[in-house]
Amino acid sequence: MHRGPAHPAGYQGASASDPAGEELVIVKAQPFNAEAPLECLKADVTPVSSFYVRNHFPVPHLDPATYRLSIGGAVEQPLELSLEDLRALGIRTFMATLECAGNQRTGLAPLPVGEPWDLGAVSTATWSGVPLRAVLERAGLRPGVVEILAVGADRGRPSDWPEEIPFARALPLEKALHPDTLLALEMNGEPLAPHHGAPLRLVVPDWYGMASVKWLQRLEALTEPFRGYYQTQRYIYIHTDATEPVPVTTIQVRALITSPVHGQTLAPGKVIVRGKAWSGAAEVVKVEVAIDGGENWQEARLLPALWPHAWRSWEFEWDASEPGRHVLRARATDAHGNTQPDVPRWNRYGYGNNAIRPVIVTVR
Repeated sequence: MHRGPAHPAGYQGASASDPAGEELVIVKAQPFNAEAPLECLKADVTPVSSFYVRNHFPVPHLDPATYRLSIGGAVEQPLELSLEDLRALGIRTFMATLECAGNQRTGLAPLPVGEPWDLGAVSTATWSGVPLRAVLERAGLRPGVVEILAVGADRGRPSDWPEEIPFARALPLEKALHPDTLLALEMNGEPLAPHHGAPLRLVVPDWYGMASVKWLQRLEALTEPFRGYYQTQRYIYIHTDATEPVPVTTIQVRALITSPVHGQTLAPGKVIVRGKAWSGAAEVVKVEVAIDGGENWQEARLLPALWPHAWRSWEFEWDASEPGRHVLRARATDAHGNTQPDVPRWNRYGYGNNAIRPVIVTVR
């Protein structure tokens, strides 16, 4: 893998107008997929240049001036809305953490198929846009609607599928109508960059990133559950100890150590271990840190929460007075009692691995 500006041939990304990818670790060249180095995740808000990128197909380029969002299906009034039409419905702004469902896939054994994400397929941004609910209310939903289908402009043929398809996902009606499910126009105060879904994308807080469809082209109100490829063939948990697949939805609780980093050599003395913690199910209420093996967990200090959908910073003071190798571990617990496991639960496509990841450092 490469890091920094040395992008592969054919890369369509970082530029003055599209800074996406300038500081990322490339996971796959075509289509472009890249994760954030952990040192880029120390800030509360992740710069666009180091925000992870997940693409299933080549990036489509849509002209904001001629762009129209189509709304159809089981609605009273089909719509074609420009970006200005959307803005006129009222703008909402909030912070939200997005995480790829395959983040930490490389921590599973045997290694499942899919992009080999380590720990950096997670980032937090400030999003501005129009609540999806406002658009659906303007169109008027007919009785019997159960899901809202979101179709992106990106297209391609998955390796195990016979035809070219768009990236498309459906949300349960309740989630689609949540006031914070957003049709995002801006990211960190600027218009969306191409790699992040310009000119319009979904942002579905608290759910893994596959729900936040990019380059949004069409919304459709459905009276029957959607059976598309990325709904029923991917983004499902297929466990060896279960008989039925389970849809991937809510982000699982996790604490991430951002400093010190794995392999770092430290001077003896006081060391502040820092990191981020998040959960899609509920607010993170506790982070614990253990030094070396065993179950000697000690509670870290949680910094004030920034937003209900955003990660939370934490820190822990460690007396690193003993020279040698040390193993740092962190685990988070949310308000619903969900706690990170020591061992991940394996599944066929490697989704939702939130197991504790040790960080090895050396005190000289």
